[in-house]
Amino acid sequence: MVSVTTSTSIAWIIAGLFAISALLHLSGSAFAYRAYGYWGFPRESHRVVGVGELVVAVFLAESITRIWGVVLAAIIIVIVVVTLLKNRHYAWTIPAVCVLIALVPASLSAIH
Repeated sequence: MVSVTTSTSIAWIIAGLFAISALLHLSGSAFAYRAYGYWGFPRESHRVVGVGELVVAVFLAESITRIWGVVLAAIIIVIVVVTLLKNRHYAWTIPAVCVLIALVPASLSAIH
């Protein structure tokens, strides 16, 4: 079984990943515009994703809201995996699935 400190550390690592990703999405770079256009999403959808990822990062960082962060993170990751599979980028799903699996021990440190 995973200890509380280990699961808290995993939650903080995932929160950091989501925070970095949120900043990249919210930066409004040309890369974000091109990437979302390539996947067939509306032009400004990267901002919605960025805000969602920022909310996930904040929720995962605090034990009281961690379970909500886990749920929102899982929803975002499932959408990412489905999009990648739909566009036949199978190898790119591996990191996303690893984060999805890591959400399980991260959820163990949530206060009920």
